[in-house]
Amino acid sequence: MTLAARRIEPTLGDGRMAAADRMRPLRADAEADQDDDLMARIAAGDQRAFATLVARHGPRAEALARRFTGSAGDAEEVTQEAFWRVWRSAERWTAGGARFSTWLHRIVVNLCVDHDRRRRIRRMLPFVESFDPPADEAGPEQTLAAQDEVAAVRRDILELPARQRAALLLSADGEKSNAEIARILQTSEKAVESMLVRARRTLRTRLAARGEMG
Repeated sequence: MTLAARRIEPTLGDGRMAAADRMRPLRADAEADQDDDLMARIAAGDQRAFATLVARHGPRAEALARRFTGSAGDAEEVTQEAFWRVWRSAERWTAGGARFSTWLHRIVVNLCVDHDRRRRIRRMLPFVESFDPPADEAGPEQTLAAQDEVAAVRRDILELPARQRAALLLSADGEKSNAEIARILQTSEKAVESMLVRARRTLRTRLAARGEMG
């Protein structure tokens, strides 16, 4: 499963931006209705509906898993398992309830947390190779020092506690409110705010420590 997504930023004037803001809930409702219809068709065994759902939501799900695990291969495995669970659970889907995207991201996060737990257990075993940090994918125009810093930040994020990492990554693109993140993580908004504060504080502390050592 190779999934890709592209985000297009609007370039509108103030008035048109306000109108666009008012339209977002309508678009969200329409998308939710379409997802409900697709889930009903999937429950009836419609493979085309399933392919459409994967095309609609797969790229964001895989991007989230990639940022969480630091591995393209692991992210693909997590995403495939997440959609396999969607297929198996389609008959139990209740239209008009939780948004499909919220439910899907909850599945992805839970799978990533499970993956992270297994990885940490393996790291404690002496006969298993230690975790290899994700390869840096920075462009050739960047300096070696900048590449090293990017790799260091990625390692810092991967070493955050799983739920802090999940909250941070879910908030990274700015498209999810703390309320939606709370629904995905099945916790309170206050808890999400606390996780974000602690995660960002940890990253800032580690960044400052590297600066002092440099």
